[in-house]
Amino acid sequence: MLKQAHAISEELIEWRRDFHMHPETGFDVYRTAGIVADELEKMGYRVKRGIGKSGVVADIGEGGKMVAIRADMDALPLQELNESEFKSKVDGKMHACGHDSHTAMALGAAQILAKENLNGRIRFLFQPSEESADEEGKSGAVRMSEDGAMDGVDYVIAQHVDPSKPVGSIYISSGPCSGGVDSWFGVIQGKGGHGAYPHHTVDPFYLLSHVIFALNAMISRRLDPFAPAVVSIGSVNGGFTENVIPDSIKITGTLRYTTHETQKKVHEEIKRAFETVKALGGDYTLKLEIGAPPMINNTEVTGMIQTVGKDLLGAENVHPGEKTLGAEDFGSFMEHAPGAMFMLGTRKEGHEEYPFHHPKFDIEERAFPLGTAILAETALRFLKG
Repeated sequence: MLKQAHAISEELIEWRRDFHMHPETGFDVYRTAGIVADELEKMGYRVKRGIGKSGVVADIGEGGKMVAIRADMDALPLQELNESEFKSKVDGKMHACGHDSHTAMALGAAQILAKENLNGRIRFLFQPSEESADEEGKSGAVRMSEDGAMDGVDYVIAQHVDPSKPVGSIYISSGPCSGGVDSWFGVIQGKGGHGAYPHHTVDPFYLLSHVIFALNAMISRRLDPFAPAVVSIGSVNGGFTENVIPDSIKITGTLRYTTHETQKKVHEEIKRAFETVKALGGDYTLKLEIGAPPMINNTEVTGMIQTVGKDLLGAENVHPGEKTLGAEDFGSFMEHAPGAMFMLGTRKEGHEEYPFHHPKFDIEERAFPLGTAILAETALRFLKG
């Protein structure tokens, strides 16, 4: 597999650079999805377009088990600050999380697997909108699943580049690897008036202070310390001039969790925090928006990827994955079938290192054949097992 992947390394780079120059965000990935679908049809895949609004599902093989390989296609609303021959040509949009390379490597795996005599079926899931959600708060993985993308799938795998790790290494662990993410939107209602006469008002800023204190105390005082969770305030908006106390204040935030029991508890505690305003003469409205579930790597699938990684890269280059409460909607696919995601080392040696979602984010293209080979070999071994 490594030999075959290295043989198409120029194509992998060409695909990635083309996607990088023409980034698309959210569900508006029609150019990228069109190229992907056309390439897959040339390879002999049975292709469905417009899945999950703008995603692509492609199948090959007959009968037996089905292994799905997922790649996300969307970029970010960032202005790229890199200077390269394949710099983004779209103002305000950039592939600053590596999804361009995920798409290219999945296409490479598809090209290799199309030549194999498969003992089962392979399905590719090219997904829109991993970085964002639609008006109903649903991301691309959720929308694709609703459209049947995971029907009949026995295992699902994916990878994500990591610019902090050296080329030639992968990182993966079983269990919770990223947090589930929900959003919350609150309005604290008081009674406005002149800033010189606060006793004639119900000051929403005063009410807000109690809500903030309760929210910040929630993790340490109300939750099991062995149940990881985060509640963060993202915005507070209220008032319009220095000497007027407003009627209301808007406050929004995010929450992260690793189990649905913790999610339920956090929801209850956020509501409890807002209830404090009623004791002080105010009122509130609160909306909780359900996002992507936590990504929990299945033990069997993780073990297979680790074995493949050791065989292809050497045992010394397969490491435990780092756990994080950052969001990754791949967990939505894993609610339908056991799966796992691994991190692929893509650090550019000799270059300054920039994190995900940075306008100077960049990765080492020499890693692409490695990620391609691991995806293809893992899928094949599941079909042979």
